[in-house]
Amino acid sequence: MGTSTYVAMCYGSIALFLSILHNVFLLYHVDVFVSIYKIDKASFWIGETIFLLWNSLNDPLFGWLSDKSLLKSESSDGKFVSSPSLILKRIGILSTSGPLLGISFLGFWFFWTNPGLQFVVCLCLYDGFLTAVDLHHTALLADLALAAKERNQLNFYSSFFSAFGSASVFLSYIVWDRDNMADFQLFCILLAAFSVTGFVIMSRTLRKHFTRLQRREERLSGVHIEEPEKSLSQLFQEDVTFKKYIKQLNRHTNFKWFALMNLVQVFNCHFNSNFFPLFLERLLGGFLSPALGSFLIGVSFVVPHVNNLYFLSLCRKYGLYTVIRWLFYCKCVLCTVMFCLGPNYIWLLGLFIASNRVFTEGTCKLLNLVISDLVDEDCVLHRRNQAVSALIYGTSALLSKPGQTLAPLIGTSLLALQTGHDIFQSSSGGHVLTGTGFSSEEAELIRLGCFYCLVYVPLICSIIQIFCWSKFTLFGTRLEWVKSVRAGTTSALFSQV
Repeated sequence: MGTSTYVAMCYGSIALFLSILHNVFLLYHVDVFVSIYKIDKASFWIGETIFLLWNSLNDPLFGWLSDKSLLKSESSDGKFVSSPSLILKRIGILSTSGPLLGISFLGFWFFWTNPGLQFVVCLCLYDGFLTAVDLHHTALLADLALAAKERNQLNFYSSFFSAFGSASVFLSYIVWDRDNMADFQLFCILLAAFSVTGFVIMSRTLRKHFTRLQRREERLSGVHIEEPEKSLSQLFQEDVTFKKYIKQLNRHTNFKWFALMNLVQVFNCHFNSNFFPLFLERLLGGFLSPALGSFLIGVSFVVPHVNNLYFLSLCRKYGLYTVIRWLFYCKCVLCTVMFCLGPNYIWLLGLFIASNRVFTEGTCKLLNLVISDLVDEDCVLHRRNQAVSALIYGTSALLSKPGQTLAPLIGTSLLALQTGHDIFQSSSGGHVLTGTGFSSEEAELIRLGCFYCLVYVPLICSIIQIFCWSKFTLFGTRLEWVKSVRAGTTSALFSQV
């Protein structure tokens, strides 16, 4: 299905209402519970473990519940699922889960119960609604368009609006104060209200558009039915159980290599986000004014979205696979150079902290396009009547989302190992990394420890990702073949296994 600029803009605007909340969540939720609510280490680890299980399972669970009917040879009334019907279903889920995401976002910033209990409840509620929004928004990328050009257009508007959504990071750093949360809490209330209103308006707008399209399709289908095409689909399609779907996925080699690479990517992204304020404070704190700190944090969140607009133009010229590979190389080279230079080149260090996020987050923005191609390959390899986009996105998240939980767990352990100080407040009132009162020797040890964590974590991640990406084959002639089959070139269906 082709996409108009109007549909692409509406689709992209959903990223705005999501990003203004999620960027603030990523940046501050760990700091709030560790530094302000004083959650103990055991409760933090228990909460993150519960969150790991829920965060990993809810994506494939929601994807299966959404798309299991598409794995049947035909729907219960004997008719195949049409694209407008499927799209309306996804929009309906967005119209409910979007506002609930905004409401659950507020639970983090007001202390209302035991820190350990609040941590678990807030994380699981927020992530449940976030999963519903993100899963169906990204699934629409594959459902709304097949051609790479149209998918690039959808991704373009998502990045465009996400860049505006990142403005919340600029403002958040200005009102952020660990000793007085009132201004920050009011700021979060305003963000949530704006996001809820946006989700409601855009979902209604898209629903009206595709309802009209569905009615038009129903009128046309009553006059002309392409029986040969339907018979071809019936010839190849059979009902697929969850067990059989897992076996099919296990034979999807490109999906497995992508999932491993994406696990490392998610870990790297969340490691950068969770410890970004700490790295700024410990490595650049003496050289940054609040205004400059706000600017640097804001830029690190906005530039990946703006830069993605340039990356998409490179994708059209050189191909998505090549651009992602060179992004991995750039991250590896930057980390190696910074590691050799050391932490004493302050301005270079500040640029590295920002550019590290740019290259890491910039890669993340392109990976949805890779998954949409994997959706196409899955549809062709297993000869499905309808691509199960939400299920593929959900299963991908099952294998990659653990990186979101592992980032703060491994990150806090690495920081403790490198600095000699636990980030958690000890029962005896000992130092934490966000505190003051260290001797000059201790402060320097902490600074060096933070520097090494900042540099060698993305370096190791990039090396693993370069290896995984070298095994990925869904590009060039392979990708062209997949696209031709999905476009309905039946002769291509038998030309390659």
